[in-house]
Amino acid sequence: MEVENHTMVTEFIILGLTENPTLCSIFFVVFLGIYVATIMGNISIIMLIQRSPQLHTPMYLFLSHLAFVDIGYSSSVTPIMIVSFLNERTAIPVAGCIAQLGCDVVFGTAECFLLAAMAYDRYVAICFPLLYSTHVSPRVCFILLVASYLGGCANAASFTGCLLSLTFCGPSKINHFFCDLPPLVELSCTHIYVAEISPAVSAGSIIVLTLLTIIVSYLYIVHSILRTRSAEGRHKAFSTCTSHLIAVTLFYGTVTFVYVIPKSSHSADHIKVVSVFYTVVIPMLNPLIYSLRNREVKEAMRKLMVRIHQSF
Repeated sequence: MEVENHTMVTEFIILGLTENPTLCSIFFVVFLGIYVATIMGNISIIMLIQRSPQLHTPMYLFLSHLAFVDIGYSSSVTPIMIVSFLNERTAIPVAGCIAQLGCDVVFGTAECFLLAAMAYDRYVAICFPLLYSTHVSPRVCFILLVASYLGGCANAASFTGCLLSLTFCGPSKINHFFCDLPPLVELSCTHIYVAEISPAVSAGSIIVLTLLTIIVSYLYIVHSILRTRSAEGRHKAFSTCTSHLIAVTLFYGTVTFVYVIPKSSHSADHIKVVSVFYTVVIPMLNPLIYSLRNREVKEAMRKLMVRIHQSF
C-alpha cells in the first residue's frame, strides 16, 4: 500500500493481553467476574446513596457520580477485552476505536476532577465547618460536576483530534487490549510530533492541576487536624478522608505511570498490566473502599437492609 494513496485502514486488530489459550480461558472467567462485580458494586453505591436520606450530602453526591463514572470507565474497555479472550481475532472498526478512546478519556478525566472535587469538599468540611453549607452549596456542587464532565469532554476531544490527524496505512494490529492512543500512534505511517506529545501534555496538565488541588487541600486538612485537641476529633476527621486518600493513591499512581512518564522507560507489557489496574480493577475496588472503610456508608447500608427486611 502506498502512502501517497492514503489507503485507509478500515479496522484494527486487538492483540489483547495474551495469545495463550489456557490463560485466555482463565482471564475470561476472572475479568468477567471483575466486570460483574464492578457493575453491581457501583450500582449498589448509587442506589444506597439515593435511598438513604443521611447520605444526601455533597460528599456522597460526588461519590455517586464517581460510581457512575467508574461504570462508564470500565464499560468502555472491559467488554471488548473479555470478548478478545474468546476469539482468535478481535477486530474493531476505526470509528469504534475512536469512540472507545473518546469514552475512556471522558470518564478517566472526569474521575480526576471528581476526586479533586471530593478533596475540596473534605477541606471545607474539616477546615471551615461553619461555612460548609455556603462554600459547598448545591450551586457549587452543580458547577463542580458540570466542570468535571466538560473537562472530560475537552480532554477527549484533544485525544481523538490527535488520532484523527494521523494516517494509518498498515499494519493494523494494536499491541494492547483496547484502543489507547500510544499504541495507535506507533501504528501511524505519518508520525506527527504534536500528535505524540499533545496527549501527554493534555493528560499531564490535568493530572498536575487536579493532584495539586488534592495535595493543597490535604495539607490544610492535616494542619487543621493536628490543631484539634481531642484525639477522638482527630480520629473522626481523618477517618472521613481515608477512603478518598486510598482511591486517589491507586488511581493517580497508575495513570501517571502510563500517560506522564516517558514511554521509553517502560515496556508495552508493563503498560498493559498497569492499564488493566486503572481501567478494570480500580473501578471494582472503589465501591469496596468506600463501603468497607466508611462508617456512614456501612450504617446507611445496615438501615437499608433493616427496612428491606421489615418490608418482607
